[in-house]
Parts: sequence; structure tokens; C-alpha cells
Amino acid sequence: GFEKGQVAFLAGGTGHPYFSTDTATALRAIEIGADVILAAKSIDGVYDSDPNVNPEAKKYDTLPISKIIDQALPSGKQLGVIDLASAVLCYENKMPMCIFGLSEENSIINCVNGKCTGTVITV
Repeated sequence: GFEKGQVAFLAGGTGHPYFSTDTATALRAIEIGADVILAAKSIDGVYDSDPNVNPEAKKYDTLPISKIIDQALPSGKQLGVIDLASAVLCYENKMPMCIFGLSEENSIINCVNGKCTGTVITV
């Protein structure tokens, strides 16, 4: 097992079609009993709309996973953060996450040290 204070870097997918890397991340984090998923993305967090299209888009500092699930349903406003399957896995297994920008300087180190400048997804 993992000792307290260890950080595991996981990369890759499941090797199965229709399963995203987000789903693989959620599955593996749950399997190893991780405390949190620190997800480095090309975008620096979760926004209320696409910041590439809308310069007025607002970034969430924190967001409940239930809102991501609600928004992923056809009737909701798509947040486009993680897919529904991985969001449901995280919700059902009480797996929080932090989504942050990979391109920011020291973003991984900062996030591991509890200084997430992205969006904290709560369960």
C-alpha cells in the first residue's frame, strides 16, 4: 500500500474504447485509495463558459461534483471539465479533485503542496 504523504503520478488510459483518460484517472485513484485527484489540464480550472470564446467567463474556485454531474446531463449547461462517467465515479466514491493548468509555472508542485490555483472539486 501507499504510505501517507506519497504522491503517485499516473498516465495513460484504460485501453478500452469509449473510456476517456478522465475515467481511467478516476478508476485508478479509487483503486489505489488516493486521497484526491490532482488533474493537470490544458485549462487552468473550471469556468462557467468557455474562456477561449467568452472573455467574461468566470473561473470557479470550488465546485461540488454534483453540479458537474447536473451540468453534464443533456438539459444542463455543459461545463466541459470531465466526462459524466468519471464525475459519477468520483461522486459515488467520494473522490475530490483539483483541476489546474499544466502550463503554469510550478503548477504540479504547488498543487501537491496544497496551493491549488485551479478549481477544487468537492464531494
